Amino acid sequence: MDKYVGLDQDRHGITQLGRVVLDARVFGFIADTQDCAGWSLGQMQALMDKVDKAWDQYGNLPSRLPPELAERHTRIYAEAVARAKEGGWNAELGEDE
Repeated sequence: MDKYVGLDQDRHGITQLGRVVLDARVFGFIADTQDCAGWSLGQMQALMDKVDKAWDQYGNLPSRLPPELAERHTRIYAEAVARAKEGGWNAELGEDE
């Protein structure tokens, strides 16, 4: 994979790269409408680095986010999970996973 397909086109649901997109939205690094479709792996890695640094400030815990970011996190993830489930994604791991 040379390019990320984008959160909206990711048939695997919410993947590691998908979470990077969602978290980048939470922290305001990208617009809420940006799904990073067509981004190179280098671009995604740079975004991941920014997201990781932002999370480090809060111990990587959503419960430690300030109220405004916590609300964004809850809303953005709830919308993404609902969309993924509508597309057939199941968050439960199978016995072989």
